[in-house]
Amino acid sequence: MKTFPKPLTAQEERQYLQQYQEGDMEAKKVLIERNLRLVAHVAKKYQGAEEDNDDLISIGTIGLIKAVSTFDPTKNNRLATYAAKCIENELLMMFRMRKKMAKEVSLYDPIGTDKEGNEISLFDIIEGENIDIIEEMELENNVRRLHHLLEEVLDEREKKVIRMRYGVCGAQEMTQREIAKMLGISRSYVSRIEKNALEKLKGQF
Repeated sequence: MKTFPKPLTAQEERQYLQQYQEGDMEAKKVLIERNLRLVAHVAKKYQGAEEDNDDLISIGTIGLIKAVSTFDPTKNNRLATYAAKCIENELLMMFRMRKKMAKEVSLYDPIGTDKEGNEISLFDIIEGENIDIIEEMELENNVRRLHHLLEEVLDEREKKVIRMRYGVCGAQEMTQREIAKMLGISRSYVSRIEKNALEKLKGQF
């Protein structure tokens, strides 16, 4: 079982936050490392048969890093309270992204032909029902933009990892371990590549 460093006391937290505000990057590193237990705690709520715990922790850690970078100690909240929300938001953002991509594929991928031999999709079948067309157009536009950013922003290895991790651009969705085995690198290296790629994409969206 993975173990995490002991959480900071309130006094230690204030001390490291002050040092970080004064430009000490080592203090930021300590604040992140000593709150990794919190990432695991929040990620555990979303762990299921289809979710790899290491993947959830990797995404949750991005939220923790954002929390440490943007936390305002003058608002009298403990960092952990603020960080828990940021971690959860990052995980929910990942799930929403996956859901939207899956929805795009299921709606627009060919599923057969009509009586005249024309190719039809699920969207063709249900378009007569009550569908928010504006929402669908926005989704389609976002997916096109994501595909464009994949090509423009990421290097070749990052593109390959993101395609396989999230099953985009025709790739099969895979876990970090499966990707690591396929590429002949460590899972932790795949995790770093994925984090960097996601940060690049989010910065452009």
